[in-house]
Amino acid sequence: MAVTIDLSGRVAVVTGGTRGVGAGIARSLLTAGAEVVVCARRPGDRPVEAAGRAARFLPLDVRDADAVGAFFERLRGSYGRLDLLVNNAGGSRFGLLADSGPRRAARVVELNLIAPLTVSLAAYEVMRHQERGGSIVMIGSVSGTRPSPGTAAYGAAKAGLANLAHSLAVEWAPAVRVNTVVLGMVRTELSHLHYGDEAGLAAVGRTVPLGRLAEPDEAGDACVFLASDLAAYISGAALCVHGGGERPAFLDAANVNEQEEPR
Repeated sequence: MAVTIDLSGRVAVVTGGTRGVGAGIARSLLTAGAEVVVCARRPGDRPVEAAGRAARFLPLDVRDADAVGAFFERLRGSYGRLDLLVNNAGGSRFGLLADSGPRRAARVVELNLIAPLTVSLAAYEVMRHQERGGSIVMIGSVSGTRPSPGTAAYGAAKAGLANLAHSLAVEWAPAVRVNTVVLGMVRTELSHLHYGDEAGLAAVGRTVPLGRLAEPDEAGDACVFLASDLAAYISGAALCVHGGGERPAFLDAANVNEQEEPR
């Protein structure tokens, strides 16, 4: 039986929502009927649109605590409420930690952990006074669940973000639910910078049990679910959207291609 989720009348904010995964999340929310505000330091190349509707763009540097506070005051003045926050803004360039140095690592942690904390606190001040409360979704990463060489500070920040979500789910209950979507590799307009050409993307996709990278809208569908009444009793959870994770390297090293028949 098909299930249609209707978020009509609800107001959602997606940080870093102008491109890539964030834009995919915004499109899914628009399709579900929500009023969507996307924020980033700069507008995207084109509006984020879906189902004949467009997300509203408002500029915001999520690392600026004063700007974050002003952003949510403006939002409350415009819409009178906030039902969903998706903390998506983040990322990191590849670089070994010893080569990158402590200052760059601190900036990565600031963007991927401190900024979502700051944004969540501001959103909570709006949500906690509402009769229906609200929902916060952290966009996590498999980098926070396994070694992350080349993006060590990013992986550490994402691990901390998942723990933060667990803690806030307890501190802010029952008014606000807090969950994490743990993403694996996602195909975006910037994928070629990490994985190369189409052949490279296909090769990387074959390392995933489901045989491909995720699409941004699939991350969005998970956020729509967590924001909906279907997830009314889900808080403090980590929903993995990673296609089954990564095939263990030892299987290939040992040339294990087929399981032995059970005895």
